[in-house]
Amino acid sequence: MKRVAAFVLLTMLLIPGVALAGSSTDAALGLGAFAVFNQILSGTGIFGAFNPAPAPVVVQRPVYVQQPVYVQQPVYVQQPVVVAPPAPVYVAPAPPVYYAPRPVVVYPAPGYWMHRHHARFEHDRRHRD
Repeated sequence: MKRVAAFVLLTMLLIPGVALAGSSTDAALGLGAFAVFNQILSGTGIFGAFNPAPAPVVVQRPVYVQQPVYVQQPVYVQQPVVVAPPAPVYVAPAPPVYYAPRPVVVYPAPGYWMHRHHARFEHDRRHRD
């Protein structure tokens, strides 16, 4: 029996070297092995039989007692008389009036004004008579 177990163990170790699969097949086999490993660790699926589910918890219904309703009678209170003083009257003074002086217009004196065309300019070298 020990020989058979050793042969099976050795065969299991050498099988990955004999298999000729592509990278996508290797990835699929790795993901499948990982999923089975997670089921073994978490105890789901067929591996959950070793750890049975706990018994359901039974809780009694709460008892509700209806409380009596108390209606408070309204209380009528006479409102106090409030007399407010009248609002103060404010009188604003009239705004000041400012008188502006008339604008000053300066006209040239007659006789001193001369049209440029009739004037002689000494400083203008381009103008020759």
